[in-house]
Amino acid sequence: MTKKEKTMEEQLNEELEAERALEAEKEQEQKAKKSQKRWYIVHTYSGYENKVKVNLEKRIEYMNMADKIFRVEVPQKTVVQMKSGKKQEREEKIFPGYVLVEMIMDEDSWYVVRHTTGVSKFVGSVKKPIPVRESEIKRILHKTSSQVEKVELDVKVGDKIRIISGPFADFDADIIEVYPDKSKLRANVSIFGRETPVELEYNQINKL
Repeated sequence: MTKKEKTMEEQLNEELEAERALEAEKEQEQKAKKSQKRWYIVHTYSGYENKVKVNLEKRIEYMNMADKIFRVEVPQKTVVQMKSGKKQEREEKIFPGYVLVEMIMDEDSWYVVRHTTGVSKFVGSVKKPIPVRESEIKRILHKTSSQVEKVELDVKVGDKIRIISGPFADFDADIIEVYPDKSKLRANVSIFGRETPVELEYNQINKL
């Protein structure tokens, strides 16, 4: 092997070493960035939550911020409403007026989020937004993914109902108390000429 060939071989080895060093440096940068990634809460104008999500995702794309702003979430749950004996589903925001953003906080990413149409501010001080605790964000996202259903019913005290399931099925009754937070109510059922109060769940009745 000639001296010239040895020099070329050494040069190739040096280039390979330089490439490996560059890859290792990039990997370290990615790890460092990942450790800086946190969730933040953004306050929006009333009713603008979904618009903010759409607008921000567009800004992330055309401002090339995908390496600093990763996810935008509007936590929602499914609500089942009973009307005239029929189920109607709708999405209800868990935290109205707020949007969650997973991002690496710096001047550029702060500017992109803060100046998105519909955003009023970050939760925290003006200059220092406060990240959400990891345990808290897991609990919030779990609520969203599990889609726990809440049954709502358009009834009030004094309304007449028909019981459709349980031991009092096919009886008519008069509502005397409503517990919307528990999706339950109490009603008087006439049994052998006597008014008997019973507790019922919303899905056990139809409004007359």
